Amino acid sequence: MGQSHLLPILGLLFFSLIPNQLCKICEVSEENYFRLHPLLSIMTNSKYTTGTQSADVLLSLRLVGIQNQTLIQPLSQQVKKYVGRKGSNLSSGQLALITLALGACRTADEIFIYENHLLGHLENKLQAEIENMKAHDGSPLTNYYQLGLGVLALCLFRGQYSTSQVAELFAPENKNYYFHGQFTVDTGAMAVLALTCVKRGLINGQTKTDKKDLRSIDDHIQSLVKKILSEKKENGLIGNTFSTGTAMQALFVSSDHYKESEWNCQQTLDTILKEISQGAFTLPAAAAQVLTTLMGKTYLDVDKDFSCASGLGNFNIPSHEPDTTTPPNSPTNISVHYSVKISEIYSTTITVPSGSVFLDVMEEARKKNETVFGFTVEQSSWGPYITSVQGLKANNNDRTYWELLSNGRSLSQGVGNYVVHNGEGLEVRWSKY
Repeated sequence: MGQSHLLPILGLLFFSLIPNQLCKICEVSEENYFRLHPLLSIMTNSKYTTGTQSADVLLSLRLVGIQNQTLIQPLSQQVKKYVGRKGSNLSSGQLALITLALGACRTADEIFIYENHLLGHLENKLQAEIENMKAHDGSPLTNYYQLGLGVLALCLFRGQYSTSQVAELFAPENKNYYFHGQFTVDTGAMAVLALTCVKRGLINGQTKTDKKDLRSIDDHIQSLVKKILSEKKENGLIGNTFSTGTAMQALFVSSDHYKESEWNCQQTLDTILKEISQGAFTLPAAAAQVLTTLMGKTYLDVDKDFSCASGLGNFNIPSHEPDTTTPPNSPTNISVHYSVKISEIYSTTITVPSGSVFLDVMEEARKKNETVFGFTVEQSSWGPYITSVQGLKANNNDRTYWELLSNGRSLSQGVGNYVVHNGEGLEVRWSKY
């Protein structure tokens, strides 16, 4: 065979061995794009698309190739104003998410990252997380999902981090992957994305390290992927509805760590589409995350030029609000039993309009008795979360939090999006994880 014929084959072989190509991806077909309308409607019309939720939506729209500047530009401005307003009060995960959103697809917004030294601030935030872990029995200031997001952003934008420290931090046996003894899929999946980025940097020679770190990181990915797959349900969901999107991204980029028979990607995708049709995704952040995945993209595509020029393009965005009208036969008001449990149980009966969420019940209870049912709340990408009740504050260092329960069962949805039902028993419980 002549040299001119051999070179293309060698080039193809080399291309096939690049780690970026070791991906098994399934995505929504073009004829099914209409099934994504509910997600896009939530993302672009929701009153909750503010703060870091704007960054979630901006990141997703860019990754899936939506180039409608009447949507993109206002979101970009919201994110930049949020950075100016919050400044050093941004958490490591918030800062990482904002960096990913502004830096995605090499737009002019990337300049903002460097002019405002976001990578330097993120490096400091990550170091503060690590120092807190040293001082408080391995507990970070925030959580391991945010740590993973922080490492991912630094890796993608060539920030400073220690590969040895990363290898040590994300060891699969770390307690921070677990919540009440249960492996948390989205935390593990974010770690896989971060570790995969670091691994690619090592293989491509962008980061210097010894072979021991590379082996450790590869072993961590292998172990975490196994744990993620162990949480796969019969219907294809991985963990729960809301962790499945991140889990799919992790599996997309780590297909060399599991057998094809271990995961039916199409089944998972079909189940998620069914969940969308049933109105499961009501928060912009949740909708944005799963849209990215359904279009076959991952957060590792952030630093690629081509990802903005493909996908949904100028896809027709629904301009109407999601239908939230109350069915004709539903009662105007419903009654629920609400309790706060610390060392004692404090209970009351609350009447709220049909369609109310858990937070509405708590607010009505507070009106009845501020001392017993008073609480504080903060906003996050995934909506509001309870920070204290009766003045008792949740604390990451002590691994304490306020658990939401319905009829004695822990809820996977947040206080701002779980819709309550007539006759339901709701509880806020002081818990430790």
